[in-house]
Amino acid sequence: MKPIYSLTNISLQSSLDGMSRLLFTVALLLISLSARAQTDSTLVKNDSVAWSKSLEGVTVTAQRQLIKQDIDRIGYDVQADENSKTENVFDMLRKVPMVTIDGEDNILVKGNSNYKIYKNGHLDPSLSKNAKDILKAMPASAVKRIEVITDPGAREDAEGVNAILNIVMMDTKKMEGMTGSVTGAYSSLNYPSLGAYLAAQLNKVIVSVDYGYNYMSKKATSTNGHVERTFVNSGNSETVNSEGVNPGYVHYVDVNASYDIDTLNLLSASFGGYFYKVNVQGGSDVTLCDRDGTPLYHYADSYWLPDYNHHSWSGRLDYEHKTHRKGEKFTLSYMLALTRQHTEQETNYVDLQDCPFNYTGFLLNSREHFTEHTFQADYVRRLWEGHKLEIGTKYIFRQNNSDNSQHFYDAASTATSDLFDHTTQIAAAYADYMYQKGKWAARAGLRFEYSDMEGHYPDGKAADFGKHLNDWVPQASVKYQVDDRKSLKLAYSTSITRPGITYLNPAVYSYPASVQFGNAHLVSAREQSILFTYMYVGQRLTLQLVPQYHFYHNALGSIVYAEGNTRYSTYGNVLRQHRFQMEGYVQWKPFNGTTFVANINFTDNHANHTAALLKQHLTCMFYYAYLSQKLPWKLTATAYTYGEVGHSPMNIYAHGRPWTRYAFTLQRSFLSDDRLTLSLMANAPFHKDLHYKTRTTQGDIIGWGDNINTQNSQFFRFSVSYRFGKLKASVKKAETTIENSDVVGGISKGK
Repeated sequence: MKPIYSLTNISLQSSLDGMSRLLFTVALLLISLSARAQTDSTLVKNDSVAWSKSLEGVTVTAQRQLIKQDIDRIGYDVQADENSKTENVFDMLRKVPMVTIDGEDNILVKGNSNYKIYKNGHLDPSLSKNAKDILKAMPASAVKRIEVITDPGAREDAEGVNAILNIVMMDTKKMEGMTGSVTGAYSSLNYPSLGAYLAAQLNKVIVSVDYGYNYMSKKATSTNGHVERTFVNSGNSETVNSEGVNPGYVHYVDVNASYDIDTLNLLSASFGGYFYKVNVQGGSDVTLCDRDGTPLYHYADSYWLPDYNHHSWSGRLDYEHKTHRKGEKFTLSYMLALTRQHTEQETNYVDLQDCPFNYTGFLLNSREHFTEHTFQADYVRRLWEGHKLEIGTKYIFRQNNSDNSQHFYDAASTATSDLFDHTTQIAAAYADYMYQKGKWAARAGLRFEYSDMEGHYPDGKAADFGKHLNDWVPQASVKYQVDDRKSLKLAYSTSITRPGITYLNPAVYSYPASVQFGNAHLVSAREQSILFTYMYVGQRLTLQLVPQYHFYHNALGSIVYAEGNTRYSTYGNVLRQHRFQMEGYVQWKPFNGTTFVANINFTDNHANHTAALLKQHLTCMFYYAYLSQKLPWKLTATAYTYGEVGHSPMNIYAHGRPWTRYAFTLQRSFLSDDRLTLSLMANAPFHKDLHYKTRTTQGDIIGWGDNINTQNSQFFRFSVSYRFGKLKASVKKAETTIENSDVVGGISKGK
């Protein structure tokens, strides 16, 4: 692979569109308001409160705040958001501070994809593996709050998370029988979804069940794309027009149970996962021309994946013992996680004109298995007033297996086959110290990890290999509560990212114009971060600013190069990055019944690719702006817009172009306690199609792409939600349990 040239690409729109100018103006105005708001006579404690006071027949009520900050996390109060009754969790994420969703519905936390998703404080493997579809099937009405755990602590910090997205389900303390909720929605794209939650108590046993279902029609999953590429060495250009659909369905289920043995002992268990099956089909038209525009070859293809399914399940068991000493407890945990993915793809080629390959199609069969066993022991003890120590150990046995075969339809009926096994064992120990007294809170910890990675080729095509790593991972944070409204926090953390089987699997996937393969010799990568957080919470104004700096050394990245007119892609520990970010969040309630929210993420990213000798400098800003107004007859109207200004990095070679989306909703609740809620949403009602464009500016191949996804374009959706029952309880959880958060690029992590 030879680098063609090095290009520094600096891009930020010099003139922002009207919406972006409005957002910046409002942000500056609200910063000014935050200084003036200090004369408020009502003090708000602990960053978030809802209160009321009656004075001689007059009731004064403060509006409920949506966000709260603690030493290690920021929480968004989902139940304080009126739209939570009919929206799904994926819709709510756009409003959560430090969470952004890009133009292809990829969820980013603190500006990147290196995170895990927890549920009720512990890892939920099924959510982390296919977050987009699962969270679209999960009703927001069953969620109490969404937390961004910004400083995970030494207990799990080494395991690769830049942050944790924690979904906390509804819960209170009393137990009074049975409760539940049912939600349903249907869109003009023929996209029905259902969700249900049920909780019940039988003596000392409490059980809850969450279920979600999404059916994805052909209309809802239709995509159209156009790509133009130029091979820098030869000057030849390739044009690809494609279209496809992937109708199918996804089922999500989560069962939790707890048993109070006595006042000091608790046994809790959970089991859940998802099953995902789609019928992927589509095709493309490909033409290659020389630098003068003369056609060199042309072909059309059609593909079909009749048996594409992906299912993931996990089970967890926790035993918690509390002593008579206040704050002292011991927890033993075990978790089993399984993922099975099967892909069977048939591709046929027609209208072949001077093509450089001699086959008319192929059959690809791929099976990937992921199995993980985790054992953990944690001990927490309160040392004295305001001081707490947590120590623990953990062992993980992780096994990946892949079996891939490709049969080509040609005169010789050639075939390829690859078998690959990869095993990782991790042993870890940690100590975490926490302090909280008066206006000060602090946390410091240290973790040691030993990891052993082994690769094996059962078919003997390559030599086995192994790697042993020793890592010390420190972290620290300190918070100061200036007064009842303002707080400051400074945090430092490090994390480790390990490659998954998709990155490691050396199996070669060959197509007429491209070849893809993994790299079995990848090693873990380290990231270091420094964050400063300013938080202001007033009666009508909430403001958060989070400047931060991230540094990556030897990070995992794509390697793309050309040989002739063929595009090759693999992975390597080839990136050095440093990134400055400014996260901003504003919630303003100028009048009773009116709420304005803005969520902004500005990023300045510098990257160096050590293999291709390329540099990249990109700036961009993701934004979300939301305006809600209560109307007569118990109606609530909402308008929101979100998108990107500038250019976001996709990899060292390419970036995304600016884009925007918008929608409107009208909602009303009925019956006592607003048990029944109806909602009508119009998504992009004035635009039939909304585009997402990309541009590749450096490397062996340059060009651009344009994609239209029906789910992000014009549609209308009707939703209904109904709550029933009286139970005010949730399944109890052990306060500490297992979280594994270190894998990227595998079937164990896909966002």
